[in-house]
Amino acid sequence: MHILVLGSAAGGGFPQWNCNCVGCRRARSGDPLARPRTQSSIAVSAGAPDSNERRWLLLNASPDLRAQLNATPALHPQHGVRHSPLAAAVLTNADIDHVTGLLSLREMQPFAVYATERVHRVLAGNSVFQVLNAGLVPRRAMALGQPFRPAAADGTPLGLEVEAFAVPGKVALYLEDESAANFGSVPEDTVALRVSDPATGAAFFYMPGCASLPDWLAERLRGAELVLFDGTTWTEDEMERAGTGTKTAARMGHMCMSGPSGSIAAFDRLGMARKVFIHINNTNPVLLEDSPERRAAEAAGWQIAFDGMELSL
Repeated sequence: MHILVLGSAAGGGFPQWNCNCVGCRRARSGDPLARPRTQSSIAVSAGAPDSNERRWLLLNASPDLRAQLNATPALHPQHGVRHSPLAAAVLTNADIDHVTGLLSLREMQPFAVYATERVHRVLAGNSVFQVLNAGLVPRRAMALGQPFRPAAADGTPLGLEVEAFAVPGKVALYLEDESAANFGSVPEDTVALRVSDPATGAAFFYMPGCASLPDWLAERLRGAELVLFDGTTWTEDEMERAGTGTKTAARMGHMCMSGPSGSIAAFDRLGMARKVFIHINNTNPVLLEDSPERRAAEAAGWQIAFDGMELSL
């Protein structure tokens, strides 16, 4: 399998358009140690990495998707006047930064969209998503805990297997119910993906949103070849410390990196071959390559995702 990181930042990107925090100022000034990043999305494909016939599965459709596709030669049109090697998309939730990019794919191009029934209901309830021609863009439901073989709009298999499973998290901000427990969240609101190549047995986990790592989830991840995990904040109160907001990481449905209850500590004894933080908020100091937080994360065996990063299994 070949994995392309199209976007590695959380919602708002880095620098965020209205943020004047230290990191965003450095990124905006062209500081090479504060590389800009677009909003989180990756693409994965099976087969030889240099094949012109490679078909790609998109995992989440970032608001920055148009720019990400144009910046990625492997995803450029290959044949004729109209073409795209992007064959299907899988959505892990209904967050703005994971579904809005679908609107950039409205140019009468066939591809399939996979999501839980909950996410499909959200898309169906917003008429703007009807710009995706139903005759060209089939919407296919994925059930939790049931592996499936994603296929292009015409049914051509992509040579991959995907299993979606619920992880701790929270409903999208614009769907919150203030009167309900955990703001009305249900298991389908935050899912992780296990993506594998049945031909080789290679597999990885994609988890851009996760609020905690209970024992059952830690055991499922133990010994994984690769995990791309929620790297939204460094500390639980990072937004308040940066002066950019009052919500904690937990309130936003994310697990902070540092501290005894953070992801670095939780993953420390799980024996993974490769760990990559993705979906990183603009306030997170690990985005600054000369920060002590960046050094601490790397010393613990983590890589920090960046736009254009390539991974192979």
